Amino acid sequence: MGKIGYSHVDVFSQLPFGGNSLPVFPDARGLSSEQMLRITQEMRHFEAIFLEPTDQPGTVRARIFDLFDELPFAGHPIIGAAAVLHEQSGLGGAQRWKFQLPSKTVEITTDVTAGGYSGVLDQGVPEFLGLVDDGARVAAAFNLTAEDLAPDLPLEVVSTGLRYLIVPVRPGALARARILHDITELVQSTGAQFAVLLDETAVEVRHWNNDGIIEDVATGSAAGTIGAYRLRHGLARGGDTFTLHQGQYTGRPSTLRVQRRQCRPHRDGEVGRRRRFIGHGVIDTPP
Repeated sequence: MGKIGYSHVDVFSQLPFGGNSLPVFPDARGLSSEQMLRITQEMRHFEAIFLEPTDQPGTVRARIFDLFDELPFAGHPIIGAAAVLHEQSGLGGAQRWKFQLPSKTVEITTDVTAGGYSGVLDQGVPEFLGLVDDGARVAAAFNLTAEDLAPDLPLEVVSTGLRYLIVPVRPGALARARILHDITELVQSTGAQFAVLLDETAVEVRHWNNDGIIEDVATGSAAGTIGAYRLRHGLARGGDTFTLHQGQYTGRPSTLRVQRRQCRPHRDGEVGRRRRFIGHGVIDTPP
């Protein structure tokens, strides 16, 4: 392959150098899975997204990688990539994009704003995969105690593409939370892939890689599950939009706007916020 262009985008922020950063590769045709992973590791962002154009207008194939492996779904890479597609199209007004992921297809609407682009990602129908009873063990994995858990909200596994164990906590617990040891075995034992802490009072979350080394700035896929969870437990109303906060403990405060449109039996949800372009670059030598 020759040179590979990319765009550097900040997602879930109204300010440059805020929110969750992302490299978007608009044309990754010819790259293997191993090359995509190596490039993601070289770039050192939380995730990277690689696109392949199709013969259908507004539709691309997409693959998302974190520093360890390919992900079946992630929110902020799709939102950032849609902004890049909108910029490259030269079109004004609202535009609809379709992303064909290895395991599902999602749609997102973008629009032009004064400082960049806004977008709304439809994450599809959530799955509620079960309640978790062992709260004390889960709390200890985050350097917390059972008393730090919210007494009136359950621990529950929810998925809109990735399976998250949602752990509701009392006010003040987020600031003390840490992952002391790798929690992969713990979250997998609950049927989840990852865990996210929720302070319902502040409508704020924290999420790390399972090894606890890297904390995510803004997690779009988790935001979709939080929206479904809040609607299911009477914390939000169908059709209402709420702002979810994340990233203050990483020094990059982010805001994610979440809407769950319906209650039962079908729930479809959207996550969105502004995103800004920071720069563009070229990889001269693919791995």
